[in-house]
Amino acid sequence: MVEELLAVAAAAGAAGLVYFAAAARVVKQYERGVVFRLGRLRGAVRQPGLAVIVPGVDRLRRVNMQIVTMPVPAQEGITRDNVTVRVDAVVYFRVVDAPSAVVNVEDYRFAVSQMAQTSLRSIIGKSDLDDLLSNREKLNQGLELMIDSPAVGWGVGVDRVEIKDVSLPDTMKRSMARQAEADRERRARIINADAELQASKKLAEAAQQMEDTPAALQLRLLQTVVAVAAEKNSTLVLPFPVELLRFLEKAQQPLPERRDGK
Repeated sequence: MVEELLAVAAAAGAAGLVYFAAAARVVKQYERGVVFRLGRLRGAVRQPGLAVIVPGVDRLRRVNMQIVTMPVPAQEGITRDNVTVRVDAVVYFRVVDAPSAVVNVEDYRFAVSQMAQTSLRSIIGKSDLDDLLSNREKLNQGLELMIDSPAVGWGVGVDRVEIKDVSLPDTMKRSMARQAEADRERRARIINADAELQASKKLAEAAQQMEDTPAALQLRLLQTVVAVAAEKNSTLVLPFPVELLRFLEKAQQPLPERRDGK
């Protein structure tokens, strides 16, 4: 009798162990469990840890709640100013409502990918080339809003969208390089002209000062002689007054003839 009771208890324990093994599920920390009972969604979402379901009746589906990094394939389009470009981006999103991500959409990853590609092509058509190259922060916000609006119904929240690269045709790159070079040359000429203008003003002030003080001209001449002699010692500099040249020029001119023939 005792042996029979022990056998029954052992059988019951084995059956209970088998049942527990079939009913026990482990939900990881970054997951949430969604339970379907006979195909119908159970209201409570299973939190991380040990979850027990009814074998053969319940079905547990785990949903990853981590942030997903999804690259968006390069999309080719024509900007608003009629320039053909190829733009690729990256989308950061995560599931915020596990039951909606399982029930409302067949594959939320594929849905987000297709929506990101469509939104990226739409952004290309609405933007100018200068905006794609220099105003990416505003475009990222617009792209994030376009993707996040339908994704809310899928239980998905978009954390961030970044435009990675903008590829231009070779002809456009050469045109932009010529434009940049011409702009740099224009600025260089303006800087040189401004420097010449400032130098001419300073020289005019110096000339006025030397005219008022004749000794300053002699001091400047001596300073120039010292500077030349310091660079090349074999060079001999002899200052020659300009007034003497004018005197010799006048001396070589013929005297006017007198009217009386003398």
